[in-house]
Amino acid sequence: MSALMDQDSGMFKVQQTIVSVLCCKCGVPMPPNAANMCVNCLRSEVDITEGLQKSVQIFYCPECGCYLQPPKTWIKAQWESKELLSFCIKRLKNLNKVRLTNAEFVWTEPHSKRIKLKLTVQAEVLNGAGLEQSYLVEYTVRDHLCESCSRFQANPDQWVASVQLRQHVSHRRSFFYLEQLILRNDAASRAVRIKQVHQGVDFFFGNKSHADNFVEFLSKVVPIESRQDKQLVSHDVKSSLYNYKYTYSVKICPICREDLIFLPSKVASGLGSLGPLVVCTKVSERITLLDPRTLRCAFLDARQYWRSGFRSALTSRQLVKYSVVYVEPPVGEATVGGQKYALSYVHIARESDIGKMLTVQRLQTHLGHILKTGDQALGYDIYGANVSDDEMDEYRLHGGIPEVILIKKCYDKERERKKGKPRAFTTKKLPMEMDESRGGRGVDPKKMENEYEEFLRDLEENPELRFNISLYKNKDYQESDETASMTDGEGAPTVPIEELLAELELSEEEGDDEEYMDE
Repeated sequence: MSALMDQDSGMFKVQQTIVSVLCCKCGVPMPPNAANMCVNCLRSEVDITEGLQKSVQIFYCPECGCYLQPPKTWIKAQWESKELLSFCIKRLKNLNKVRLTNAEFVWTEPHSKRIKLKLTVQAEVLNGAGLEQSYLVEYTVRDHLCESCSRFQANPDQWVASVQLRQHVSHRRSFFYLEQLILRNDAASRAVRIKQVHQGVDFFFGNKSHADNFVEFLSKVVPIESRQDKQLVSHDVKSSLYNYKYTYSVKICPICREDLIFLPSKVASGLGSLGPLVVCTKVSERITLLDPRTLRCAFLDARQYWRSGFRSALTSRQLVKYSVVYVEPPVGEATVGGQKYALSYVHIARESDIGKMLTVQRLQTHLGHILKTGDQALGYDIYGANVSDDEMDEYRLHGGIPEVILIKKCYDKERERKKGKPRAFTTKKLPMEMDESRGGRGVDPKKMENEYEEFLRDLEENPELRFNISLYKNKDYQESDETASMTDGEGAPTVPIEELLAELELSEEEGDDEEYMDE
């Protein structure tokens, strides 16, 4: 060993050399270790994977895509996902004797019913020397239906919990929107059956916890009132085990978007003397109310609404078509929930009175930002409508409320030009059964088709309404120069192509291969 003087620091710098020794078995030079053996000789002498599992059998439910975690837990995991890797490692016994440093999948054919993992482990061997070694573990996948799928296969009517969702209104537009929210959030994926009934939908689940999660989801998207009941099915006296069937009665508030509401005096005073005549502009986890004459707004959550329980004075079934004769400049503007409104005075005439004794009315409206001279609008004829509200009748007698309240712009003339042409978008639907037990009292298909058409029009007119749902491109749609948007001021509003999703379609031959590559 030699020492040289470091001229900069004035100290000695010792040059070190790497010492190597000979392996005690094969004589190959190597860095010294506690066993005085090279890696190859250590592996020939000691196998740290001895006693570790190299073949495991796991159970897979082909109906719901879950794997059995003994004794009774089923875990949902995709092919070669992190969840599946964690599940496979947990199924190995005696793995705590070594230190796991790496784990990865080894490719296998998806149809082979085999899963292979390459594990790298470390352990101390002779005289404390560390050794790292890799080995393969093969998992044999056996098909086995889980409890809920097995029950459904045996008899689809066997369920543990049901959610009876109802809304006591004359249309199903709220259910169409709620259906898209359920599909977007995959909230009904655990339902074993879905049945469409009069004024609602029934969801059946094989587990009570699945129904609890679904009711909790509903409470976050619409104002609801729920009640739970249970019925004893069987009782084991020896083990004191009880089997129940649970029923959740869920009622959606009857207030819908575009409804005209006459607030009770107590509710109006609690909202800062709002209204009392207001329009519902949005229904989510809370209800948005707008005074069309002052642009003041208020929000009611489910608890506040069910405390008073008021109903709509007029609904969208009672809208009347008007022609806009003249629009005066706006006198005020406001933004409510991301939606812009402008307060203006407009001159309107009833569409059915054109050609007869025409009466032009001047009134305030919150639609001054979109109405123009010559447009059509839908509104409520307050004095011509049959309203069963004593407090509202008293206001009408004293002239405290306007004769007409406009709700939205009408695009019937523009849509007439595109009648029969497919839309640029389409929606998915839940696999629902029709309830035929009520005979002729069930759902009218023609009425339901018309209401679904109105729902699609609402999606085109209201960008905020389609914000939380998924719309897909229509394969039958061909874009033309006649297509116009709301911002152009010409024609009926449409959904921009940029907002649409392309639906993935796989053939039977290519489906599994492409799914594996995506993973």
